[in-house]
Amino acid sequence: VQLQASGGGSVQAGGSLRLSCAASGDIFKINDMYWYRQTPGKERELVARITGGATSIYADSVKGRFTISRDNAKNSVYLQMDSLKPEDTAVYYCNADVMVNRNYEFSYWGQGTQVTVSS
Repeated sequence: VQLQASGGGSVQAGGSLRLSCAASGDIFKINDMYWYRQTPGKERELVARITGGATSIYADSVKGRFTISRDNAKNSVYLQMDSLKPEDTAVYYCNADVMVNRNYEFSYWGQGTQVTVSS
């Protein structure tokens, strides 16, 4: 199973970006999907999570500005980021809990995509 993230880039404060992440390979079912971010010298932090039933949870720092969504037919997760701030600058990673058959679930990571917000 591979996760391919895309959509990062550079934007001015107040702007928007949309991240995408598509899973491929031997996938029986995808349960929860996540977006994390990491800046140099800091631990990776959870930004948003969406369950298999499409319930979403957000970090307090992004509530009201970011929206996570998924397309189960495409095995994909998205992160719409609006009203971006310089402190949102980070490498963003997607993560998914993937069932490869009826019995086994594994966690997979995407390769990371850079988001840079200038003031």
